[in-house]
Amino acid sequence: NRNHSSEWFFYFRIFVIQNFKMNIKDLIQDKLQEIIQTNYQLDDQNDPKKVTLEVQKTNPDHEGDFTIVTFPLVKILKKSPDVIAMELGDALSTQSDFVESYNVVKGFLNLKIKNSFFLNNFNSVKDNFDKVPEKNETVMVEYSSPNTNKPLHLGHIRNNLLGFSVAQILKQDGYNVIKTQIINDRGIHICKSMLAWEKFGNGETPKSTNTKGDKFVGNYYVEFDKNYKSQIADLIANGQTEDEAKKNAAIIQEAQQMLLNWEKGDEKVRNLWNEMNSWVYEGFGETYKRLGVDFDQVQYESNTYILGKDLIQEGLIKGILFRKDDGSVWCDLTDEGLDQKLLLRSDGTSVYMTQDLGTAVQRFKDNDIQKLIYTVGNEQDYHFDVLFKILKKLGYNWAENLYHLSYGMVELPEGKMKSREGTVVDADDLMQEMYETAKEKAQELGKLENLSDSEKEKSYETVGLGALKYFMLKVDPKKKMLFNPKESIDFNGNTGPFIQYTYARIQSLLSKAEYKEQTVSEYAMNDSEKELVMNLSNFKEVVSKAAETLSPALVANYVYDLVKSYNSFYQNNPILNQDNENTKQFRLELSSLTGKTIKKGLSLLGIGTVDRM
Repeated sequence: NRNHSSEWFFYFRIFVIQNFKMNIKDLIQDKLQEIIQTNYQLDDQNDPKKVTLEVQKTNPDHEGDFTIVTFPLVKILKKSPDVIAMELGDALSTQSDFVESYNVVKGFLNLKIKNSFFLNNFNSVKDNFDKVPEKNETVMVEYSSPNTNKPLHLGHIRNNLLGFSVAQILKQDGYNVIKTQIINDRGIHICKSMLAWEKFGNGETPKSTNTKGDKFVGNYYVEFDKNYKSQIADLIANGQTEDEAKKNAAIIQEAQQMLLNWEKGDEKVRNLWNEMNSWVYEGFGETYKRLGVDFDQVQYESNTYILGKDLIQEGLIKGILFRKDDGSVWCDLTDEGLDQKLLLRSDGTSVYMTQDLGTAVQRFKDNDIQKLIYTVGNEQDYHFDVLFKILKKLGYNWAENLYHLSYGMVELPEGKMKSREGTVVDADDLMQEMYETAKEKAQELGKLENLSDSEKEKSYETVGLGALKYFMLKVDPKKKMLFNPKESIDFNGNTGPFIQYTYARIQSLLSKAEYKEQTVSEYAMNDSEKELVMNLSNFKEVVSKAAETLSPALVANYVYDLVKSYNSFYQNNPILNQDNENTKQFRLELSSLTGKTIKKGLSLLGIGTVDRM
């Protein structure tokens, strides 16, 4: 009755405010678990807490909203599935406020949920949409971490988008998040670019050549490799083996000497290093801005590699590390199922592992963090396995809270990219290509004809980069992916533009209806409306699962499924032409919350929206 519904509405809202991650299926699951524990006396081997019955959406051929699969209890209770289903149906009907009726089909328990439950659930989801749980835990997420010898490329794009999105998802799930990058601003690769510029640059600069700074420096990295290969070929022609030629080539020996001079603080080398890195940082900044990613902290390997060396000395004193006859320092990880790992070269220079050890220690020293996530490609799986194990050996308990977010490489139809050979897909060029493709596609379809020129430009940029980001993030991070720009920009199917277009359609609908938010207290939903409500109620659970698994793909594919559900609802339910004002208002409320959820979901992926397309 009306009073009972009102009372349930009140308590339901209190419940949702306290537990607003839970959706309708979760509530059914919890009540079902409670009934199993209360009604069936099982021995220790058949603990009811270990019995989980699956709750599914009911097949359209049967009556009901949810179906419970009873078969896991058959062997334990030694009863037929039909009997178990009937018993559970009776219990749910009498011991819960949300079951209207039930039926049993071949052991499957189909539940029809009270309409008031769906409506109260919808209103509670709407009321609590902006509420975020508080985890009281700080997580640091590292991503990007480029080298200053080349511009960002396609691989960096996946890295940045993945790291940034994971940070956004963790924030939405209630964590405090610190977004960081460490810039690999020193080492032999940096010296290669510096030496090539010194030899072949003739004093030119990014400004004098009208070249973006990071591209300018990257060109000299490629130039170094060309000359290095030429010298190797000459030495091999004069009788040296390939290994000998690689070591004896004059240009690589000069680069190695430059690195030693840098570590000694040579003024000339340091000045050149500072100048060339400043060109690169300016270029990186432009790329990050257009890509829509940012950082709360930036660290530089040039500041942390010394700390790494201090840790090596500490490890030697404690007997955790050992020195070989040539003076190099190693860590023996054979007891961990690995091998021996070099930490300091015989000439005293550090390696990447040395720097990463120092950086990790510094991060936990400077920040009150409980977890550190490294967003780095799966080519470095071994490196991080070693890093974490060495830190544990050195006695750092927080090493248990380090996590490598390992992701698959991005390849093109043409194959794998190689930086030193200059065969990479430049990040800036790709973003511009996405913009141009979006512009071409929109003009071809006539989707933006009624917009002003400035609105069109904004749409081209938002849709083009949205297509790129969605295509990158809809794939599980662990999987290798093949990137196809043309495929990503399609306005149909599982793409960013398709989702953005649905969002724009909703905004247009709300505008035409002159929508004003209201709470609808009584309304009988049809099946497509219930399905949309159920999808909307799943959002926070999906975000929580994505935070747990560090997988933006869960959010991306959720938003796509939500859009499909909304489009089905939209096509089968008149809204603007609806005569019944209560029905019209509810469908506008449903559309409004769907739009908010799409926008929020896309924002967690770093993707923007436009109100008109």
